[in-house]
Amino acid sequence: MKLSFNIKSFFNSLGKGVQRLLALSSREVGLMVHNPIYICCMIVFPLVTIFFFTSLMHEGQPEKLPCGVVDNDNTSTTRALIRQLDAFQSTHVVAHYNSVAEARQAIQRNEIYGFLYIPAGTTAELIAQRQPHVSLYYSNVTLVAGGMLYKDMKTVTALGSAAMGAAKLQMLGKTPKEIKEFIQPIALDVHMIGNPWMSYNIYLTSIMVPGILVLFMLLITVYSIGTELKFGRAHQWMQLANNNIMLAVTGKLLPQTLIFLTIFLGYEWYVYGYLNFPHPGGLHMIILMAVLTVLSSQGFGVFVFGLIPSLRMSMSVCSLWAVVGFSACGATFPLFAMDGMIESLAQIIPLRHYYMVYQLCVFNGFPLVEAWVNVMALVAFAVSPILVLWNLKRAMLEYVYIP
Repeated sequence: MKLSFNIKSFFNSLGKGVQRLLALSSREVGLMVHNPIYICCMIVFPLVTIFFFTSLMHEGQPEKLPCGVVDNDNTSTTRALIRQLDAFQSTHVVAHYNSVAEARQAIQRNEIYGFLYIPAGTTAELIAQRQPHVSLYYSNVTLVAGGMLYKDMKTVTALGSAAMGAAKLQMLGKTPKEIKEFIQPIALDVHMIGNPWMSYNIYLTSIMVPGILVLFMLLITVYSIGTELKFGRAHQWMQLANNNIMLAVTGKLLPQTLIFLTIFLGYEWYVYGYLNFPHPGGLHMIILMAVLTVLSSQGFGVFVFGLIPSLRMSMSVCSLWAVVGFSACGATFPLFAMDGMIESLAQIIPLRHYYMVYQLCVFNGFPLVEAWVNVMALVAFAVSPILVLWNLKRAMLEYVYIP
């Protein structure tokens, strides 16, 4: 009899808990519908971000970057060299200048990203094998554009030298095989792993878009809890949850979790399914990464507010944490090369662990065990609110909002 009574009591408590959870979630949906901030930050802005970044670099890498030429030699050989440079996909020769000073001023005015300087007598010295000097000038203020122009200008000068050498060897009666072996004694077999197209869309979108989505998740989580205090709804919220802070937080975040998870999975379908970003890790890794990212972001947001029960301060901390994550995640600059303090700080930033799971398990196809530390870190972020629930409950029941 006692056992059956306990089971019946357990199911009654469970049923009441589910009813309270649904009531809390329905209340949160009502708040979201009547507040345009939720609609904008949870649906509109994330969708705009996804399509903006993926369409911004849809070609993979910049094409037809403006380049200039200072050709003081002006021979058929140098003109052929310039035509070859203009034929490169990423370079477009837009202007010829009379002097280096004039071309440099064009770089400073952002009219071109670099220029090729060919001094007078270059062709004559090349024929006489006196090793002429050709200068390459490029701006690294725009790192990608400058680097790509440098590569193209360096390649075309090497090709011009090789063409001249091949012509002289052909005049001496050398066979094509002998000419090739002489000009390039060591043959290079170059392979770009993972991203053979050198697509900046794959390189940047895969971290920029999730980073912005994490920012929205952190801010909305903190905002939704903080406004309970700001607008005097905290006691009503806690009363609906029977003063159970765990139930109150779960009911509040459940609709947001479903919406953010839908947006994140939609983003992943778009980039991996429609745009065909490389993902040898498979579908299960992609779904797991989405779930971990959403839950860890929301969990960290609750943890921050529980630690600092102030809407203004907690939103500032979350904004700072999310923005620092773009630099400290290691996507654009290796983390081990940063200062030791930054390297340590990066371990408590959710985006860093998202990037490691993506890089190891989705992009490179390694098993999940290779990223177990990062997975456990994301799980720790998701359950971190447990550490501050007592303070969050005290804030909701006792604190008075001060603008």
